[in-house]
Amino acid sequence: MLIDIKQLNKNYAIGDLQIPALKNINLQIDCNEYVAIMGPSGSGKSTLMNILGCLDTPTSGHYFFNGTDVSSLDDDELSAMRNREIGFIFQNFNLLPRLTAVQNVELPLVYAGVPADERRKRALRALERVGLSQRLDHRPGELSGGQRQRVAIARALVTNPGILLADEPTGALDSRTGEDIMALFAELHQEGNTIILITHAQEIADYAWRNIYIKDGMIHSDVVSSSHSACSTNR
Repeated sequence: MLIDIKQLNKNYAIGDLQIPALKNINLQIDCNEYVAIMGPSGSGKSTLMNILGCLDTPTSGHYFFNGTDVSSLDDDELSAMRNREIGFIFQNFNLLPRLTAVQNVELPLVYAGVPADERRKRALRALERVGLSQRLDHRPGELSGGQRQRVAIARALVTNPGILLADEPTGALDSRTGEDIMALFAELHQEGNTIILITHAQEIADYAWRNIYIKDGMIHSDVVSSSHSACSTNR
């Protein structure tokens, strides 16, 4: 079991009030699953994404990632967990404009203390994997939206993370480019990557093998559309 969430609650304080964002969430995700988490604005899906990505901690309950109780980690330990185990892919790419594609992809390895030669080798492999080996020295402003998202995916892959966590990954792209990016996600999943999509769009969720729908801070449905493979040992 890669992710095991038990009786998780998250409240936000507004003055003297405690506003519940997540209520008694129980959720398990295995290695090599392809999961879409859906819900309307204010449903709690972004809060759940932040907890899954170790960007936030629950008010109560437990979040186990690969056997580690993430709920008990301090800020430094959460930061280390994020860098080691989670590859983030955002709607707006979050690339540094002054850095080239390969330099952007190297960034997580810089934070991890990986030597420069090894950083460059791994970044080159990641960019080749997403089909951008001819755009290594281009800066984000010199790339199309689809190419920028491929750089962001390469950056997410470069640490060989436990999960790829994608927040509305096609939201800033036209429909054709979005289809290309979703085809790339399908390839990455077939190679053994665990992918969690956060989306409001059913047509994007349909690419995933499992759809989880959140409303009012609770899981309202959890539907597996196809059998998924066992935990990959190729990470």
